[in-house]
Amino acid sequence: MATGAARPANWDAVVLAAGAGARFGGGKLMAPWREGVLLDGALAAAFAAPVRSVIVTWGADPHIPTAAEAFAGRIGETPRLRLVHAKRSGEGMAYSLQAAIEALPGKSNGAFVFLGDMPRVPLAITAQLAQAVVAGAPAAAPQFRGQRGHPVLFGAALFPALLALSGDRGAASVLRGLGPALALIAAPDDGVLFDVDRLSDLN
Repeated sequence: MATGAARPANWDAVVLAAGAGARFGGGKLMAPWREGVLLDGALAAAFAAPVRSVIVTWGADPHIPTAAEAFAGRIGETPRLRLVHAKRSGEGMAYSLQAAIEALPGKSNGAFVFLGDMPRVPLAITAQLAQAVVAGAPAAAPQFRGQRGHPVLFGAALFPALLALSGDRGAASVLRGLGPALALIAAPDDGVLFDVDRLSDLN
């Protein structure tokens, strides 16, 4: 578990991996990436965060649970992994996020939300996000060259707003509603922006 950040004991991480990857042609998160598969990049960042659990939501691709378990096993973190089947994920991203928030362990103080198709998140950024929320921000997000990226750390006070989302909308509307209260943390590189939508992005 990452150290070096003042934090409540009960942070958790969420990795959203329930999408179909239609623009990619399907099977996106199982595509080869470095020494493993694309999903491994997001999992590495999630497990490196200062969290007690890592919740992976899955839906369209039945291979996600096996891949997540294999990665957690390789790094000796199986006890911290939780798999959640987002049964309504086909109706939109909001339902994958809702399934994860509903599955958080008791008394969660906040949740880092990672996207399964973002494999290059700089590991150190999560400790900085945690520090910002401990200091009083309702949520914190990384920023690179003026553009907000991922992961986002949501304090527990925002969980009801996340659960109220619907359709194929992520949490962007919740973040916009925070205005200047959202803590923006300068990221060291564009890994907080880089995602894979199409096969060509892997190059």
